[in-house]
Amino acid sequence: MGLIDDLGDGLLAVDTSPFIYFVEEHPRYVPVVDELFEAVARSDRRIVTSSLTLLELLVVPYRTGDLALAARYEALLTRTRGVRLAHLTLPVLRTAARLRAAAKVKTADAIQLATAKTAGCSVFLTNDARIPAVPGLRIVMLDAYC
Repeated sequence: MGLIDDLGDGLLAVDTSPFIYFVEEHPRYVPVVDELFEAVARSDRRIVTSSLTLLELLVVPYRTGDLALAARYEALLTRTRGVRLAHLTLPVLRTAARLRAAAKVKTADAIQLATAKTAGCSVFLTNDARIPAVPGLRIVMLDAYC
């Protein structure tokens, strides 16, 4: 079974790394993430990510002065139909604090997971092995499909 089939239906929460793999065409992951973003482009799939993702994506391009790459990331997250950039709201921050308290997860990961939970997602797509299990949220690792 491929990634798209395994994700099921509904809004999908996506961590930072799949966006990097897609935009920068990572040779190992691009076949899998291309399929996901093609589904988004066809309106077959909707995804959500935290506004923290934009911050994380912009650091390296700003550090290296690659403003074209920074603009590509920003366009993908802010102007792509089917991609929702979720802002840090009080419910997200409270949920993140609860996750940090219960699972000792890092702040950035807690915000990503809290965004997924408050958006009503049942699946979180990542490639970060440090992401802990969270009740009501299935963690899907990209490595399992490459």
